[in-house]
Amino acid sequence: MASSSSSSPRIWRYRVFTSFHGPDVRKTFLSHLRKQFGCNGISMFDDQEIERSHTIAPALRQAIRESRISIVVLTKNYVSSSWCLDELLEILKCKEEIGQIVMTIFYGIDPSHVRKQTGDFGKVFKETCRGKTEEEKQRWSQALTDVGNIAGEHFLNWDKESEMIEKIATDVSNKLNITISGDFEDMVGIEKHLDKMQSLLHSDEDGAMIVGICGPSGIGKTTIARALHTRLSSGFQLSCFMENLRGSCNSGLDEYGLKLCLQELLLSKIFNQNGMRIYHLGALPERLCDQKVLIILDDVDNLQQLEALADETNWFGDGSRIIVTTEDQELLEQHGISNIYHVDLPTEKEARKIFCRYAFRQSLAPYGYENLAERATELCGNLPFGLRVMGSMLRGKKEDDWESILCRLENSNIPKIDAVLRIGYDNLHETDQILFHLIAVFFNYDNDGHVKTMLADSGLDVRLGLKTLAYKSLIKISTEGEIVMHKLLQQVGRQAIQRQEPWKRQILIDTDDIRDVLENDSGSRSLMGISLDISTIKDDMDISARVFKSMRTLRFLRVYNTRSDTNVRVHLPEDMEFPPRLKLLHWEVYPRKFLPRTFCPEHLVELHLEDTQLEQLWEGTQPLTSLKKMVLDSCLYLKELPDLANATNLEILDLSRCKNLVEIHSSVGNLHRLQSLEMVFCKKLQVVPTLFNLTSLESLVIMGSYQMRELPDISTTIRELAIPETMLEEFLESTRLWSHFQCLWIFGCAITHQFLSHPSKRNLMLVRSVTGIERIPDCIKCLHGLKELYIVGCAKLASLPELPRSLTTLTVYKCPSLETLEPFPFGSRIEDLSFLDCFRLGRKARRLITQQSSGVCLPGRNVPAEFHHRAIGNFVAICSNAYRFKICAVISPKQVMVEDQDIELLCHILINGCPMKSPLKNKYDLAITIQSEHLFIFPSTLLTVDRRPEQYSEILFEFSTTSQDIEVIECGVQILRNKTDIRSSYGSCESNSEQLLELEDDLDYDAPRVDTIKDFPNFYTLATVIRKYTWEKTCQLNDHMFRHRVHLYESWLVGRTRHHQKEMKSIKRSLH
Repeated sequence: MASSSSSSPRIWRYRVFTSFHGPDVRKTFLSHLRKQFGCNGISMFDDQEIERSHTIAPALRQAIRESRISIVVLTKNYVSSSWCLDELLEILKCKEEIGQIVMTIFYGIDPSHVRKQTGDFGKVFKETCRGKTEEEKQRWSQALTDVGNIAGEHFLNWDKESEMIEKIATDVSNKLNITISGDFEDMVGIEKHLDKMQSLLHSDEDGAMIVGICGPSGIGKTTIARALHTRLSSGFQLSCFMENLRGSCNSGLDEYGLKLCLQELLLSKIFNQNGMRIYHLGALPERLCDQKVLIILDDVDNLQQLEALADETNWFGDGSRIIVTTEDQELLEQHGISNIYHVDLPTEKEARKIFCRYAFRQSLAPYGYENLAERATELCGNLPFGLRVMGSMLRGKKEDDWESILCRLENSNIPKIDAVLRIGYDNLHETDQILFHLIAVFFNYDNDGHVKTMLADSGLDVRLGLKTLAYKSLIKISTEGEIVMHKLLQQVGRQAIQRQEPWKRQILIDTDDIRDVLENDSGSRSLMGISLDISTIKDDMDISARVFKSMRTLRFLRVYNTRSDTNVRVHLPEDMEFPPRLKLLHWEVYPRKFLPRTFCPEHLVELHLEDTQLEQLWEGTQPLTSLKKMVLDSCLYLKELPDLANATNLEILDLSRCKNLVEIHSSVGNLHRLQSLEMVFCKKLQVVPTLFNLTSLESLVIMGSYQMRELPDISTTIRELAIPETMLEEFLESTRLWSHFQCLWIFGCAITHQFLSHPSKRNLMLVRSVTGIERIPDCIKCLHGLKELYIVGCAKLASLPELPRSLTTLTVYKCPSLETLEPFPFGSRIEDLSFLDCFRLGRKARRLITQQSSGVCLPGRNVPAEFHHRAIGNFVAICSNAYRFKICAVISPKQVMVEDQDIELLCHILINGCPMKSPLKNKYDLAITIQSEHLFIFPSTLLTVDRRPEQYSEILFEFSTTSQDIEVIECGVQILRNKTDIRSSYGSCESNSEQLLELEDDLDYDAPRVDTIKDFPNFYTLATVIRKYTWEKTCQLNDHMFRHRVHLYESWLVGRTRHHQKEMKSIKRSLH
């Protein structure tokens, strides 16, 4: 249906249109029906003044098209009138094209006679068909078959006509109440969800189908289901929304009684008859097996509910769709439902828009509230329900009140949000709740394998527990194994811990509770973890020397600092001992120079000591076989690394910003499971052992280590490398056998920390090379497996050699001397090509870059000449029958410089006034600084658009950016030639007026489609659209064609508002 793809509801002039044979019912049944409709406030089209003829009048055709519901009253002599039959054709056409609801009344006629054109009805039909063409007879016959298959009211089934009329009026009222409305029109992102759901529903398939919608509480499952019901219900004989089924199995009934009760409720709703009673479980399939139904089962939480209401698809007629919303994926799988839509969180931009709609009743935050709105959105973690509740709560409040409320909500949820999110948590088994607490406090965003290792001796069934939490949508586990818990669910877990009795708590997170335990040695013997934010400590904390000795079950100790300006208020005694079986030791700003002498890391899996006073970790060798991750970031006073010979399972070693570290212990060269090694800003580092034997090493980062003269020997298995430009030539000489190598970063002068993989908020340092390279050696083309190349801040780099054919991403940033580059090799597959702030690129180099078919970014103030359709501003329109284009936009900072922003360019496309469902995107993810104008160029294809190859279309491209500090100042389109695109410019349209007129052959239908352009950014009236098209006149727009379009739209505007007519006159004046 056309309505399914429209982003805006139609405006209906009439509620109901009736198609009938006048002599049969006009003065009897129809007059009573019209009176009842009047009592119910239902407007019905009156055809009294339309003169009947052999063909359907244009006014009648228009009335059908402008009615929300058409009722076909089928009588014996209905088919005696070709007028009636043509009306029926138009009604069914509207049903398909614009989603019109069609209802039937079989008044003294058997529905089977209508479907098959038999009996007296068939005889009358044959008489009418006499002298007609075969094509006309076939169309009428098919229309009667189709309308006969629509379930309706059968006159012979009623004892009293008055009761039937009341029932019809009630049904019409109900259908009008659920027809497509503006309820979901402004709902951010709803179209994206509906499109994905409709692809799962397979509307074109005949069989019945059950589809699941799964996701955590508050993500919008019910909203999506309601929107689907609103949009799709008119295409089904019966529909029903069974809301809030959660907890229905706790009614106290036995299983059989419960299922009977649920079936009674469904049948009562779907047939709109309160209090229906059934006495066996076969009643529901018996009643619905031959009906095409749409049923929404919302918030299902028990398998019995599905067994009662949708146990088998053959319970329902062909084409039926059952949609189940739930938080529990396992429940869907147990019922054999494989078509499942997992609802994702909205994007950051969508989340801000949702919040602003509720907080400010507009899409953007007003001046002065931008940062507050961003904080509020971040607190909600983009969860739609949280955004709606918080936005409504903050609406109308002053800035000071916002600040106070947001500060209070940093560590607690709004009760209304908490109540919704707690439902899934409260239904967990006690052991799963413990796992939920541990993930909320310690393991969010960790790998599932790491969590299993950490909890191996906890007594928890971690594998099953993770599976349960994932099935119930309380966590998500990515394909790479990363565990993600939503931040609002994290708050649910933390608050659940705080609600426990103190003696029951296995995890401590409250500062006062932790102070009491650490100072007074009063910890529980069942304590598993402590997580302390030292920035919340108000007075000095003196930790007891023996406090940890009694905590034999303590496995996880995390002391962190959320504010870098906090003075350390934790004091440790010299003879303090750590717990004996500690697995996680994470202590930021550790206050002593040495770890305790008795420190034994035998069971330690992760050691994270950041920004500490440590000068030495330990002496000699230690049992480190369990250690997998060691982070010593910003240990500024650490002078040497201990012997790590026993750390045979170590995978990650981070020594970044250890500026006094001189030498890396030789034992590191034998860590055969080491995967990542980072040595960033180790200013005094001179000696690094050979890394040739590290066969597991995939990532090596060496930046800012100015006293390192040579690149260490590296294993041939390396995949990613970041080095200063001074080591480049030596690196290239060593890489001939590197078959796994994929990503290379080359850093030069004056590059800030944003480009490092683990930037520190407290160290805004620069990478400064000793010398600058002027060219990259030619042998780089021999890196046949290289996919990504990043060249950053090489100030003297003047040229680029031939690059490997395997390259897919090339980013060159802040290389101001770069002028030339060699042609890209034949068959190269570069997808992203960026030359940001490379202002000296020569003409030949720019030509090579812009000719690529991939996404391109480079400095520039004007759209290149090969883009024949150009316009000042952020939109351009063309007329073409082509499918393939290149599009270009010039972006410019509104200020002198826009710093550290991700840039995303969007291109919205309208074809003949109808927007495409999703905009094209070109995104640059790195935090970059834009100093002047840049070009963004990327390909576009319209292959998904349903057009005849020879048909010309009016295509409008409009560009926008996600940054408020960047604007699009110019844009252009280049038509890519193909077999069907022989003529591409407006000028060439003049000789093809037939194709042009074909686009406008039905103004009554096309004009409203153009009117939907109000949903497109910056276009609010049709006149405004036409006014914007006048810009094309200065871009070789054919004057004759433009005047023709104005004339067509002027015809459509006849009878519209005076405002529109004035707009049209001003446009016509602008042509002279």
